[in-house]
Amino acid sequence: MPFYEASKLILILLASITILSNISTSVALNQSVNIGVIIDEGSRAGKEQKTAIEIAVRKLNSRSKNNKLVVYFKNTKGDPLEAASSASDLINKRNVQVIIVTNTWEETALVAKIGQHAKVPVISLINTDVSQPLSRLQWPFLVQKTNLDMSDEIKFIASIVQSYNWKRVIVVYEDNMYGDEYKAVSLLSDALQKIGSFIERSVIVPHFTSPFDPEESIRKNLGDVLTTKQSRVFIVLKSSLQATTRVFEEANKLGLMGQDSVWIVGDSYSSFLDSLDTSVFQLMQGALGVKAYYSGKSDEFLDFKSNFKRVFRSNYPEEDRFEPGIYAIRAYDSIETISLAFDHFGSSNNPNSEKLLDAIRSSNFSSLTGMIDFQDEKLPELFQLVNIIGKSYKPLGFWSPRSGFSNTLRLEGHHSLIQLAINWPGDLISRIPKGWAMPSNAKKMKIGVPESVSLERFVKVEWIESSNETKYSGFCIDVFESVVSVLEDIYGYTLPYEFVNLTGSYNDMVDKVYFKEYDAVVADVTILANRTRYVDFTQPFIESGLSMVVPVKSDTDQAWRFMKPFTVEMWLATLCILLYTMFVVWFMEHKVNPEFGGPPKDQFGTALWFTFSSLFFAHRENIQSNHSKVVVMTWFFVVLILTSSYTASLTSMLTVRVLEPTVRDIEWLRKTNAPVGCDPDSFVGRYLTDVLKLKNIKNVSNQDEYPENFKNGNISAAFLEVPYQKYFLRQYCNEYTVVGPSYQFGGLGFIFPKDFPITDDVSGAILTLMEDGKIHEIENKWLGAPENCPSSNPKLETESLTLASFWGIFLISGLTSTLTLLIFLYRFFFKGYRWNNDNHSRWRKAIRIVVFVLKSHNQVKPRKYIDVTNAIDVPENLEIGRPTQLEIPMR
Repeated sequence: MPFYEASKLILILLASITILSNISTSVALNQSVNIGVIIDEGSRAGKEQKTAIEIAVRKLNSRSKNNKLVVYFKNTKGDPLEAASSASDLINKRNVQVIIVTNTWEETALVAKIGQHAKVPVISLINTDVSQPLSRLQWPFLVQKTNLDMSDEIKFIASIVQSYNWKRVIVVYEDNMYGDEYKAVSLLSDALQKIGSFIERSVIVPHFTSPFDPEESIRKNLGDVLTTKQSRVFIVLKSSLQATTRVFEEANKLGLMGQDSVWIVGDSYSSFLDSLDTSVFQLMQGALGVKAYYSGKSDEFLDFKSNFKRVFRSNYPEEDRFEPGIYAIRAYDSIETISLAFDHFGSSNNPNSEKLLDAIRSSNFSSLTGMIDFQDEKLPELFQLVNIIGKSYKPLGFWSPRSGFSNTLRLEGHHSLIQLAINWPGDLISRIPKGWAMPSNAKKMKIGVPESVSLERFVKVEWIESSNETKYSGFCIDVFESVVSVLEDIYGYTLPYEFVNLTGSYNDMVDKVYFKEYDAVVADVTILANRTRYVDFTQPFIESGLSMVVPVKSDTDQAWRFMKPFTVEMWLATLCILLYTMFVVWFMEHKVNPEFGGPPKDQFGTALWFTFSSLFFAHRENIQSNHSKVVVMTWFFVVLILTSSYTASLTSMLTVRVLEPTVRDIEWLRKTNAPVGCDPDSFVGRYLTDVLKLKNIKNVSNQDEYPENFKNGNISAAFLEVPYQKYFLRQYCNEYTVVGPSYQFGGLGFIFPKDFPITDDVSGAILTLMEDGKIHEIENKWLGAPENCPSSNPKLETESLTLASFWGIFLISGLTSTLTLLIFLYRFFFKGYRWNNDNHSRWRKAIRIVVFVLKSHNQVKPRKYIDVTNAIDVPENLEIGRPTQLEIPMR
């Protein structure tokens, strides 16, 4: 071969090698990544997901140098078997390295099984509550790329129910073959039980692919709720868009979207709110939605939103709304997750499937909605509460498992859901819906009425032979019937009920309601703390308490009634001040006033008479000493007060009958172990034993038997509840009285089962009757005083006046008398006489002073004695008091 030709051949070979090398390098730098997407393109979510994936692929391919994303779509039309077939086809024919499942959990489970055999990672974009450890064991190549934790969503829904104190709910969910909806219902039941609520009925909706007629099934189930159940709080969980829309259609037809109804929709449906047609919004007006929150304010999101609206409008012009929803965002983020995972391996060909799976699970990047940072394949979640109004929804606030509910995204502090301005179903705005209603075909409530009570005026059951029926009457019956009327007039519903005879004690009544033997009890049942643990009571319609009733003593001491206005101490004090005043007046008067002179016994009698007669202002003796006048003036003031008080007290005692009890207090009963009577069917016996420590207790079953038991000495006291006690005292007028304190209790109320929804309305009706005075009228009708009983207060008793009320005036009188006496002595002895010039001994001086004091009229000259017989003759016609001219003969 010539050299020229050989050189030419070498150059061609070198050029070929160079070209092949460049081609190989170019292929290596632009490795294709095959991605399979299993989608239901006929659904709104499928349309959004396909559009978002196409936008993501174009954007990422335009900026990636190492990998080019190639997406193969498979439309399953919601058929799980078609999804499984599509997965096999994508793996075997398209050599896909990752599969994305966007529709249902049934499809995801089948595709994950196929991906496990082929060692191809499968990314799920749907919400499920299948636990991560379980899914990792069953489907090792499954990645649940969802930022929703079902348990957190359930906690949020339970907090809404708790905030508005709804006790019963209806849960609505869609049936599927894998049963994750039952796990959601179980979580909800546990969460409601913790807050004192429960699921009254479950409405199971057939899967939208079911061969049976789903509308007929939904209509039947909701119809049963309408006719047989009370709850009107509906919680929609784990339901597809198609199934939930049908539920709202039937609920509107049945009238379950009216006032006092509540609808709470979970994230599985609320996630579509940004994509729903306006016609669907009209079906669910007033509903509350719990949806996963994502921020739509970043530049990247706004750019994606703009592209999405343009592409979606172009591809699907028949749609009404072109905004991207959460499903579109998750689909976009899944493509970016795959791209970043392959970029992690650079230009290496066909990365190991296990390593690729680990790279996907360790994703950490800023997505459209925030940071993507998997933690046990679950992402931190923030929920948003929305209210369906008009053609869209209104955001109400945010909730997170750690911070609770807040009006703002700052999640600072705890805010109240009950203060939110919500448009409830039926255009209810002014108040919170009750969340319950009487079923249209509800059977009559079975209300127990005791056959016998201690006082038939409260409850009376009698058989009428002429009409062959049982008649129920009494105070409690009238109150309940009035309550039923208020429920119909104000609350707008009729309460179907029937009275049924009930036997046993009051605690037995509580037990029979607790064990569902009766729906309620209408009787004179006292509200007690231990009873409220098992049943609910209404607002009390009459006060309650416990008091001791005893007979009164007969008035055997009427003859000495005049002594009772003053106590013994008061009488002694009055006597002392009287004697002291008498002494002071006598001492200062007997030296200067002849009316107080004479022998000692006359002086004592005059002084005593003067002081005693001054009590009635009937004294005749004249007072000459100014010192005595001061003492007497003060004494007259004391006398005025004493006589006025004595007269008033004695008048009250003589005109008002005093009921003096035969037993003074409970302590006497304890010490003497005296027998006491009470109603054997009530709580009173246990209270007397456990609290008041009384031992000798006699059972008296009928209130009319108490007088006979008192008369025979079987009991010394009776313990009656306040309503019975009032009627008993009115019935027997003033033969008995109440002694000691009244021990208060919760009042008398009607019994209902725990969390029975009608209880609050009955309590409200009772308050209405009390404010209108209706219950007072009923009380007067049944428990009013008999006409022949005089109105008197058995507790009224005029007490004797004590020294404590008069020691002030006694002190003034005593001090005045003492001070005046001292001044008198000083002037009399030290200014009137010169005792210092006397040379006698001190003892003789003292004796002379005593003799001087006791001796009367030392300074008063005696009157001259005139012998009337030897005197001048007085004419018989002499008029006393007039000057008469007399002729005196001269000697």
